[in-house]
Amino acid sequence: MDEQHASTVRVEEGRKRVRAYVGGELVADTVRPLLVWEAPYYPMYYFPAVDVRKELLDDTGDTHHSPRRGDARLLDVRGGHGERRTKAASWYDESPVPALAGTVRLDWDAMDWFEEDEPVAVHPRNPYTRVDILNSSRHVRVEHEGVVLADSHQPRMLFETGLIPRLYLPLTDARLDLLRPSETVSHCPYKGEARHWSLVLDDGAVVEDLAWTYWSPLPECVKIRGLVAFYDEKLDVAVDGTRQERPERPFVDLRR
Repeated sequence: MDEQHASTVRVEEGRKRVRAYVGGELVADTVRPLLVWEAPYYPMYYFPAVDVRKELLDDTGDTHHSPRRGDARLLDVRGGHGERRTKAASWYDESPVPALAGTVRLDWDAMDWFEEDEPVAVHPRNPYTRVDILNSSRHVRVEHEGVVLADSHQPRMLFETGLIPRLYLPLTDARLDLLRPSETVSHCPYKGEARHWSLVLDDGAVVEDLAWTYWSPLPECVKIRGLVAFYDEKLDVAVDGTRQERPERPFVDLRR
């Protein structure tokens, strides 16, 4: 697999077919995408310019400057049903990263994406990310200000590359009388769609989105289906009697 470095930019040639749509209109289709690590956690896709439908792009006359990737022309993207994505394409005629010259970056949130024939959300799947889900007999206890929310001896522990382990517990081991479904829905490119739970205290106070459940996870993560995971960042979690430190997850600015 080819790999090039300039400053802190890592670039690799991908092997998947990648397509991007706007309003059902195909904007780009390639079997030779570039994976570009703009930040260390996961890559973004860049398309060879020849694999992008130029007739759907309108030059805005504006540019975007990146100290590491150089200057890119910003273009609007037109799609089906009259939809338009403002400045959603960045065209690199030249770049201090040689592999990026002659490529187009499409804003992730402005497009509908497919890897091969499967939709993918949030960001491209990192080829170096692994998700392991292991059965465990550790004793897990979750509390909020002294109120026990869950107590289990049968967690499933999810280990995902670069992230803290997550503890998924049977719903029967959680205080379902204190949890109610919230309207929050989140997505993970490796696990699928999660629906969240809020905590309702005895005095009626509500603490929003303290836990989540994957009701229909992707096949690779079916072992967490129907289990509940709590935000270690917001709660007191003890494993085998040892209280865990609350983790901090860094904010990643991908606009650099």
